[in-house]
Amino acid sequence: MSSSVNNIKKMCVVGAGQMGIGIGLVAARVAKLDVQFVDSNPDQLEKGLSFLDKLLVKDVAKGRCTEDERAEVRSRITSVSAISQITNSDFVVEAVSENVELKRKIFAELSKILPEETILATNTSSISITKIASAARRPENVIGMHFMNPVPVMKLVEIIPGLQTSKATLDTTLDLARKMGKTTAMSQDVPGFIANRLLMPYINEAIIALQEGIATKEDIDTTMKLGTNNPMGPLTLADFIGLDTCLAIMKVLHNDLGDSKYRPAVLLQKYVDAGWLGVKSGKGIYEYPAKN
Repeated sequence: MSSSVNNIKKMCVVGAGQMGIGIGLVAARVAKLDVQFVDSNPDQLEKGLSFLDKLLVKDVAKGRCTEDERAEVRSRITSVSAISQITNSDFVVEAVSENVELKRKIFAELSKILPEETILATNTSSISITKIASAARRPENVIGMHFMNPVPVMKLVEIIPGLQTSKATLDTTLDLARKMGKTTAMSQDVPGFIANRLLMPYINEAIIALQEGIATKEDIDTTMKLGTNNPMGPLTLADFIGLDTCLAIMKVLHNDLGDSKYRPAVLLQKYVDAGWLGVKSGKGIYEYPAKN
């Protein structure tokens, strides 16, 4: 492990959604970093931190950590409501929605207020790292760090250097991912990288099969679970990922690669238009009744 990763003591996570909260929790608990969350939506920030607290309480209940360890992790976590309020940071992970202009705006703001040596990572699952990096003052410090959901459980992190990314930034990011207990896979900066270049067309094709009436949603999922030994069917998986996220990634693949095989399913667009986004909205391809 390089000496440079030892200089990283504080991480800032921009976005307190499920991905951002998971990234921050692992950084605080496994890598023992101080973590500051930034989210301009106060309701989302409150919701995210409440979710983090529930995860920690569950870990204590299941014997994964002691109450003292839970309190120690929680003491390392703070939050602010604006990028301008960030109190310094050695490493930033942006984890907002898959919107290239929003990400570029955030990276431009971050690079204005943070020290020159701060590494800026994006958790994008499909958007060009090179394009995001071009909005920053020091694009050589920008890199892709694509965590998998749920972050505390999934072992993989895709590491994606952009055209401008320096070797020092790459080496430090690889070491930090390992310090967080993750296994890394490195991808070229191409649409979808490795995971979503393979996964999203599979999910999209399953939705097309449903759209065309080839089989019921249950039979599509059962076939892929029991017939190909997948732990979860593609339609259930789409609901857990978020249908809006699936649609956004398919649009990136279709627009950037220009191949009709990546065209999003019409039914996928309809679900998103209806606000049926999956587990997080209570209804997607399947329904998810609210728990008492």
